[in-house]
Amino acid sequence: MPIRVNLPPTFRDRLAQADRTLVGMWVSSGNALNAEICAGSGLDWLLIDGEHSHNTLELILAQLQAVAAYPATPLVRVPECNTALIKQYLDIGAQNLLVPMVNTVADAEKAVAAVRYPPHGVRGVGSALARASRWNRVDDYLAAANGAVSLYVQIETAEAVQNAREIAAVDGIDGVFIGPSDLAASMGHLGEQGHPEVVDAVETTIRAMTELGVSVGVNAFAPDAARRYIELGVTFILVAADVSLLARASEALADTWLPSAGDAAERASY
Repeated sequence: MPIRVNLPPTFRDRLAQADRTLVGMWVSSGNALNAEICAGSGLDWLLIDGEHSHNTLELILAQLQAVAAYPATPLVRVPECNTALIKQYLDIGAQNLLVPMVNTVADAEKAVAAVRYPPHGVRGVGSALARASRWNRVDDYLAAANGAVSLYVQIETAEAVQNAREIAAVDGIDGVFIGPSDLAASMGHLGEQGHPEVVDAVETTIRAMTELGVSVGVNAFAPDAARRYIELGVTFILVAADVSLLARASEALADTWLPSAGDAAERASY
C-alpha cells in the first residue's frame, strides 16, 4: 500500500498561529544546498525568489525538497502573474506563493483565479502527475487543494498603495507584502528606500492592513527600519538574503586579511 501523505501547514496557517512577527530571509542563489543551510538556521520562513534570480522550475523544486525536512516555511515568488507559470509552480509543490506587481483589484483577482481549481478559478488539473498532490498520495487533494495553498501579493508601486485596501479585500488574498525598492522607484526615488515619502507610504500601508486585520509583510534589510516596521505591527518580514550575506561576509574577510583592504585593484590580482 502506498504511504498516505499530509501536506505541511501553509504560511497562512503559520501566521494565524504566531504570536509575534515571523522573520525570514531571501534565498536567491538558486542552490538547494544554500536553501537547506538557511532552512536550518532557526528562521521562521524563507522566500525562494523566481523574479530577480536565475531560479528555474527545476531549481525551485530542488530547493523545496531540500527545505522540506525543516520547520522553516517556504514562500515562493513567481516572476509575474502568469496563469500557466503559476500552475507549474503549484504542481511542483509550492504551497505558498507571492505574486509581484499587483496594482489593482483586477490583478489580485487574476492571481486568485490562477491558484484555484474550477469553478472558483482556472488552475489546470494535473494532480496525478504532480508533486503538489504527492502523485495522488494526499487524500482528496483536489477537494482540499484550495485550502492547501496560500497567496500573497506585492504592494510595490504608488498605484498599489492607493489600492491596497481594495486589493487586500479580494477573496482569496491571504496577505500583502510591501516592496520598498520598487515602491521607491515608482515614486521617483530610485534606490532611496529610506526616503521620507517612501517610508510614509510603507507605514501608511502597514497601518491600513493592521486596521483591516490583514497579514502584512515588508522587506527591510536595514535593522533600524526592520525594528520600526515590527513595532508598527507587520506580521512577517524579510531581513536578509543568502547572496547579500555571502557578499558582505566575503568583503569583510577581505578587509580583515588583505594587506591593503581598500585597494580593489590589489584584490583583483589575487
